[in-house]
Amino acid sequence: MALIPNTSGIIESQVFPGLWLDVSALVVGNMQQVLAVLDKGLTSVEHQAFTQQLNNS
Repeated sequence: MALIPNTSGIIESQVFPGLWLDVSALVVGNMQQVLAVLDKGLTSVEHQAFTQQLNNS
């Protein structure tokens, strides 16, 4: 299944909420931007709910 970036060019995982990847930054090797977007995803409400669900399992 191909993942389609959102309007900001970010791929947001459907399986692992909070796993966000900046496609264009990844392609050009801008790891600072890749990590900044990933960090933003990992602090999202969706990721917090996902980790809480895992902790409750």
